[in-house]
Amino acid sequence: MFSLWSWVPALPGLAWGWALLDALLQGLVGACAVSVLCSLLRVYLYIQCLNDPERQAEKAAIGAQRRALELLHVAVLAALLALVGSRVAALVVLEFSLRAVSTVLSLGKGAHSSQLYLLCQYSLGCGVSCGLSFLLEGAPHGTCNLALAAGLAGLLATYTQRLAWHVCTLYELHSRARYCGVCILLLTAGHGIPRLLRNALTIAFAVGDLAAVALINRDFLSAAEAVRFWTPLTICYTLLVIYMQEEPGQSAGGRAAYQTVLVRMGGLFILLLTVGRWTDVLHVFISLLGELWCLLRAGAMLESCWRQDLVPGSRLDGQLGSGSEETS
Repeated sequence: MFSLWSWVPALPGLAWGWALLDALLQGLVGACAVSVLCSLLRVYLYIQCLNDPERQAEKAAIGAQRRALELLHVAVLAALLALVGSRVAALVVLEFSLRAVSTVLSLGKGAHSSQLYLLCQYSLGCGVSCGLSFLLEGAPHGTCNLALAAGLAGLLATYTQRLAWHVCTLYELHSRARYCGVCILLLTAGHGIPRLLRNALTIAFAVGDLAAVALINRDFLSAAEAVRFWTPLTICYTLLVIYMQEEPGQSAGGRAAYQTVLVRMGGLFILLLTVGRWTDVLHVFISLLGELWCLLRAGAMLESCWRQDLVPGSRLDGQLGSGSEETS
């Protein structure tokens, strides 16, 4: 089959350029996935705070969004995801997946920590990037496929950002007047947003975990090398998860989240000093910047989720329905 770039001579510099373009497109898709997650969660939290007279200050903080800052966040996050190597991105995905499973199991049946939706932002971007890298590895038209995926992801992110802007500015009026189809739909079915996000994140991290394991194992020439890498990694991650579970959660939501990020990246840094390459150590610092960038943007929502988790029986799944009934 005729290839669009078959006429271009195979030069080393040109191959490096195509690899950089692929990395940028993968990073853009991952950043758009994070943007969709935050926009839908912003919609849910805003409506929930609107239905609670005691949370009007949180509603104002969540609704104070600017489109220019949204675009800046996506652009910077896409660049950071493009710079992170596949090995470190895979390790970030595996570490968060293990910690998320441990957190969910410790909460008990039917309970969910709403903060996990925001703490997984950078890990979600790494998971999407790893999944695309693994699925399109060796594809004859990989760049064209990534460009199509980036276009679709950008379109979806744009529409969810418009939805969040519409809700934060007009939902209070439209929900009372009942002449906006979008607001009426959110009024009746908005309580399903957390379930939708949870199912989507489960699929995304399942694919990302499989891709992460495959991407890490492809660098090993023998089983002995793989054992020398996976053994300290398993021990380090197990100790890290145990430490996170035993850490008391009485500090403020934002402060605890930043402390968690520093501990996670510090453990990964020490691990890669012993079994990694010098480029992996550099990528850990880039990942730290990515984690902090995501948390900085989601400060108001993270604080709202933390306050919500403090209230017994006030998890993310159960309140919008009752609030909608009160509004109606």
